Amino acid sequence: MSALPVAAPSRRPKLKAVPGSGEAEDPTSKGGRFTAWLFVVLVVVLFSGGLFGYDQGVISGALTGIKTAFALSPFLVEVVTSWVTLGALVGALVAGELTDRLGRRRSVLIAAALFIFGAGIQAYAPVTVVLVCGRFIIGLGVGVASVAAPLYSAELAPAAWRGRFVSAYQLAITVGIFLAYLLGGALSSTADWRIMLGAAGVPGLLLLGIGLIAPESPRWLMKMHRREDARTQMAKIEPSEDCEGALNAIAAALNRESKTASRGAVLNAEWRRPLLIGLGLAIFQQITGINAIIYYADQIFGSAGFLTEASRTTATTWAIGAVNVLATFIAIAYIDGVGRRVLLLVGMIGMTVSLVVVGVAFQLIKQAGPALANAGPSVAGIVTLAGLVVFIISFAFSLGPVTWTMINEIFPGRIRGRGVAICTAVNWASAYLVSQFFLTLVDAIGSSLTFGLFAVFSVIGWIWVYVYVPETKGFTLEEVQDLWKETGK
Repeated sequence: MSALPVAAPSRRPKLKAVPGSGEAEDPTSKGGRFTAWLFVVLVVVLFSGGLFGYDQGVISGALTGIKTAFALSPFLVEVVTSWVTLGALVGALVAGELTDRLGRRRSVLIAAALFIFGAGIQAYAPVTVVLVCGRFIIGLGVGVASVAAPLYSAELAPAAWRGRFVSAYQLAITVGIFLAYLLGGALSSTADWRIMLGAAGVPGLLLLGIGLIAPESPRWLMKMHRREDARTQMAKIEPSEDCEGALNAIAAALNRESKTASRGAVLNAEWRRPLLIGLGLAIFQQITGINAIIYYADQIFGSAGFLTEASRTTATTWAIGAVNVLATFIAIAYIDGVGRRVLLLVGMIGMTVSLVVVGVAFQLIKQAGPALANAGPSVAGIVTLAGLVVFIISFAFSLGPVTWTMINEIFPGRIRGRGVAICTAVNWASAYLVSQFFLTLVDAIGSSLTFGLFAVFSVIGWIWVYVYVPETKGFTLEEVQDLWKETGK
């Protein structure tokens, strides 16, 4: 592969890693000016994340109507719920090739088309199998978007804002979930689940429209040897940036990687550490229980003594949906200041404690017996609600946004698309297993032990983060790859 042209040495000083932490000092990172084109990039990210979140959260309110319409068994309820994640797994794997071959922006457009198509199939599904197919197709869109949109954001955002930009994707996910809960609550009296599922087509059309005018990633254009196009896009996005210096730094980084740019390069020993970090974050984000709570919030609150549909909908909408949105602002405020690592460690402590509290509360509910449960939420039921609120807050500023941020900044440019795709696919595989077997696990060992198991995974995850995950705040994407060489593979 031919080397990319480098016109002159980069003027940007190399960051110094703080021993033992990987923290960076970046005296030149001013963040630049927030341009109209950066706003367009942000809108693409927000719509992509919002659709992701909506299609995650909508099933909670739609399940009652779907079960009535199709007389679903518990197993088929799990299938209808989980096949979005199965589609997302396939979509994420495909997205690695799409983002590398077609570009980040075009991949977002493909995701938008899948959202529109899948929403239409779900809305008009005459039988269960067609509904499941629609869920799978919209899952493909979720999977492609979950790779392409954060990658697009990470590559176009200035280094000083990158954490906030990628965290905005997580914020949009939480807003999408919240809106899905709100719509589910508004339509719960009529159980019009078709409107709930089909509504995703509207923001899908808007994403398609904004994606058509959005800029392409200069880093991807440089990878494709299109330097003039890359300069044009970078000048639009960051007119105050030294474009030639920035493009030279990208070209130099790509040239260093040229010998390991094969299809299997992401598995090379040189990049083993960032790959393991990405995979670990992807797995722990899911096996600590977030999607089980998002998907089955209605059933969880029912088990906690919230007997009426209105009370369950209210608890789900505000205790899960609204809190999730508000707590994500903590990450946006601090991820580029306090850093990724601190948010992870603090948040996972809160997650562990809250999961233990929820597990104990469910044990007390079980001991109280059905007579007390039928009387409505007890003290233990209220404690369950409070514990889930604390869990959502802790997750929303830690494993939620930090996972997506770090996965999209730890890989070198030539393998970034494939590296992000592998980690995202593993994330969706973990989500699929949790969502497919959560109700089965609850039936087998009970709610108390199930949440206790999530707490154990959270403890293991905290230890792993403390020992293995460095800080990456303040680094440019090109400088992050040098960190692995400085701190050891």
